[in-house]
Amino acid sequence: MSLNGTSATAATPAIDVPRGLAGVVVTDTALGDVRGREGFYHYRQYSAVELARTRSFEDVWYLMIHGELPRRAESEAFARRTAELRRLPDEVRAALPGVARAGAVSGPLAGLRTALSLFGASQGFRPVYDIDAERRREDTLAAAAVVPTMLTALHRLGEGLEPVEPREDLSYAANYLYMLTGSEPDPSRARAVEQYLISTIDHGFNASTFTARVIASTGADAAACLVGAVGALSGPLHGGAPSRALDTLDAIGTPDRIDPWIRERVLAGDRIMGFGHPVYRTEDPRSRMLRG
Repeated sequence: MSLNGTSATAATPAIDVPRGLAGVVVTDTALGDVRGREGFYHYRQYSAVELARTRSFEDVWYLMIHGELPRRAESEAFARRTAELRRLPDEVRAALPGVARAGAVSGPLAGLRTALSLFGASQGFRPVYDIDAERRREDTLAAAAVVPTMLTALHRLGEGLEPVEPREDLSYAANYLYMLTGSEPDPSRARAVEQYLISTIDHGFNASTFTARVIASTGADAAACLVGAVGALSGPLHGGAPSRALDTLDAIGTPDRIDPWIRERVLAGDRIMGFGHPVYRTEDPRSRMLRG
């Protein structure tokens, strides 16, 4: 109603609200782009799939930060620097058993939110509004480097095992598997995990990236931005989707049960979770690479 008592609805045009912000441009980015109709996505100026096939995780990490692939000396220096950041502060390490117990049902991502928040506080992260670009990069680099240490520790504690301390002589992916299992991994397995990690570094303005950007726009500290991103990532329609796809594989069990299992779910109108993004109108290029 207007102030004079007349109805305003008749004169107000209907507003078309795009579902899920589809087609809404929120900012420009040089980090990557997704071309759904072509079945292609890239990081900076390089094909993301080709990077996964030919480069290390650390090289692509460097590319996202600095805008260009590192030369050999730069690659080695960056790998050493990030490896030195893997160890957890005493305050965070001491809190992880309690975090793991509290989040036993919800899983490691729930615990990661708490651990990341505590890490930022222990390191004195300041609002990004109050610090320069170099300090922001240092804070986010430090937080990113300890995430595998937190995740593997939470997983092992949840299984009744002691956490495994990180090793600086192993690559990012190999160290992740080492902390997860307690054994140095076979190089081929470490490389397979590395390729998967590279293929999921960025995918345009997905929900977790968007969430982190919204929080950063308020001037909050880097840990707050990442905690929000992990919260969005944990949903079954985002980063939680692969675990649902693995549940599907477990439920099917054997190849001979694929067709009847799928047929039953389709006829029941159930959702079937798989690896693939609806933005692609051909084939998700990550699926194509991972089949190899």
